Amino acid sequence: MPRNKYPEETVKKILDVSLKLFLEKGYEQTTILDIVNNLGGLTRGAFYHHFKSKEEVLEAIFNSDFFNSNAPFAEAKKIDAVNGLERVKIALKLALFSNIENEQSIALVKFALPLMANPRFLVEKLKYDQETAKVLTPMIEEAMADGSVKQGNPKVLAGLFMLLANFWMLPSIFPCDKEESIAKAMVIKQIFEGLGLPIIDEEVEKVFFRVFDTIMPN
Repeated sequence: MPRNKYPEETVKKILDVSLKLFLEKGYEQTTILDIVNNLGGLTRGAFYHHFKSKEEVLEAIFNSDFFNSNAPFAEAKKIDAVNGLERVKIALKLALFSNIENEQSIALVKFALPLMANPRFLVEKLKYDQETAKVLTPMIEEAMADGSVKQGNPKVLAGLFMLLANFWMLPSIFPCDKEESIAKAMVIKQIFEGLGLPIIDEEVEKVFFRVFDTIMPN
């Protein structure tokens, strides 16, 4: 059998097809045979050459650009003529909007939320949050340097925000409805105002509410 000269294309095709099936049929209902049958001629052997299991495919999806949580922060860093605090708020709004910017984004978020109850995927989620905290830290340092926020430990503040916003807020870990989620968001707002980092203003609140209305149960 000829050697695959373009393994990256094969992997991308497997991930694209798998994600489409996971969204349409559900993760548990999708089999490896379903994935192979939709690969346009690629064999089961080609699948297993790159992935050992369906769970490994899902892990690869979470590690791909589908879930690039750092992209909004990279975009915010490009914006000129704003102080550090404004840059952090812009990054937060962009990150929130990325969850609801189109039908696929909404479907991805709804698909991913319940999977976070799986310990393996929760560990991956925590790794992503730690990486995002590393990107958020210099933004907070910038805000402290220009005086738009009080002095403190940027690394600790970034880590705390990611823990509360992306772990405590997960309904699959801490079951809650939309009303309770909004209450949690307001507690996070109060905590960070008290710490001298007023990251959630009225505009950010409105985006929070849009996200909750779109992806959270009543």
